[in-house]
Amino acid sequence: MPAIKPDSTPRVCVLTSVHKPFDIRIFRKEGRTLARSGYQVTIVVPHDHDVLADGVQIKAVAQPAGRLERMTRTVFAVCLQALRQDADIYHFHDPELIGLGLLLRLRGKKVIYDVHEDNPSEVRTKHYLPRPLRRPLAWITEQTENLSSRYLSAIISATPAIHERFSRLTQASIVVRNFPRLEESVAVPGKPWPERGCTVAYVGSFSAQRGLKQAVQAMALLPRNLPATLTVAGTFEPPSLQQEISAVEGWHRVRMLGLLPREQVAEVLADARAGLVLFQPHPNHLRAEPNKLFEYMSAGLPVIASDFPGFRRVVEEIGCGLLVDPQDPRGIAGAIEYLLTHPQEAEEMGNRGRQMVQERYNWAHEEGKLLQLYRTLHDHPLPAPSALAIAAECGSDK
Repeated sequence: MPAIKPDSTPRVCVLTSVHKPFDIRIFRKEGRTLARSGYQVTIVVPHDHDVLADGVQIKAVAQPAGRLERMTRTVFAVCLQALRQDADIYHFHDPELIGLGLLLRLRGKKVIYDVHEDNPSEVRTKHYLPRPLRRPLAWITEQTENLSSRYLSAIISATPAIHERFSRLTQASIVVRNFPRLEESVAVPGKPWPERGCTVAYVGSFSAQRGLKQAVQAMALLPRNLPATLTVAGTFEPPSLQQEISAVEGWHRVRMLGLLPREQVAEVLADARAGLVLFQPHPNHLRAEPNKLFEYMSAGLPVIASDFPGFRRVVEEIGCGLLVDPQDPRGIAGAIEYLLTHPQEAEEMGNRGRQMVQERYNWAHEEGKLLQLYRTLHDHPLPAPSALAIAAECGSDK
């Protein structure tokens, strides 16, 4: 798709109070795609300094000391910086910024809400929320998203399941899935299969809902004569979870690397024989398409994934791995043992997954939809909604 002409280049302001400056979706995929297509892109994000990277301006606001400060002081700082930017198109990524999005629409700006998760379901499982508050807060989150979707310029959903909900609320809803960038999938070629370590990889952020505990328990159930290890790269949420999991039987087989740059993550995957995606069962995960699933496939690794509809649709269709009950360490151990002791089958599964990423499940197929949406917004003026209309709907019984 041709780039925007310089004399008509719109200014894009991307907003997040939650994510990191170089987030895979926000910066590495969407931000860089827009910048390469001629847009002036600024990402307002908690960071320790401003920086220009790959044509994208990172505009830092103070990093929060904790969750409460993030939802108050950081959100306020993002709001102030957003107003100072006076951009043509705003693109925000967190439900706590919906109020800012509506304010920007009232000021006549074009505003996109990028929905990464099934947020109402996420709220129901937040460990830091008191249990009596989770259900009412989930309801408030759902109603707020429902209302705002009618007044924001567009909704981008990260999965078809999320899009299914928003497409019933607004016609300005598209899916832009979190597929890998092809140039990254070939940056670090995998080692020949016989030269790889007897290891499986678990990469990302770790919470009680991501299944690392069950993976460690599975390692304890592997035969003693199988010199298998679990290579773990990422951070724990909350940090205290590491102490709990390190006490689980099987931890002696874990190689903990901590948070790594993407280049080193690629090296970890290049030496592994399988990738684990063991999300635990709750509503937001059942139809999820986590980025790490496709990253493993892109690296040529067979996957061991939770037997949920979202994972099953990909893994069974392609034949790129094994599905397991993520709450059953013995079943997980059986899948790990099979892939480590059947190298030919494991390599063939990995090759099928990698080929499908190269043909279909890659960012090149998604970025065109993102750019088309931006061109549509740029070329067509949108009248600002009235505050009275929004207030009337807030007060209605609908």
